[in-house]
Amino acid sequence: MDAERTGESGLRARGEEALGELAQALLENPLFSQAVGTALGAGERAMQAQKQALGAIDVASAGDVERVAKRVRALSDRIETLEDAVDDLNVELKALKGRLSASS
Repeated sequence: MDAERTGESGLRARGEEALGELAQALLENPLFSQAVGTALGAGERAMQAQKQALGAIDVASAGDVERVAKRVRALSDRIETLEDAVDDLNVELKALKGRLSASS
């Protein structure tokens, strides 16, 4: 059983070493690096094209929706503050009316 584990461990170590060598060779290969750069650039261009296409048909992007949601939350907070102020003024007005009717 220990021999099996030792064999598996050695096999795993050789596999990891071979994988590391392959990754290093790929990273050092200018053709591979160029292909990766081209693929990343193509992805960026595709994302820009998608954004322009959605804009052309007047569909909001996720960023647009998030900005609107933040604005709605901010307006909601302001409305809540105004409602609290109106409630406070209403309480003060009732107190003033009470004092006026008591003094009459």
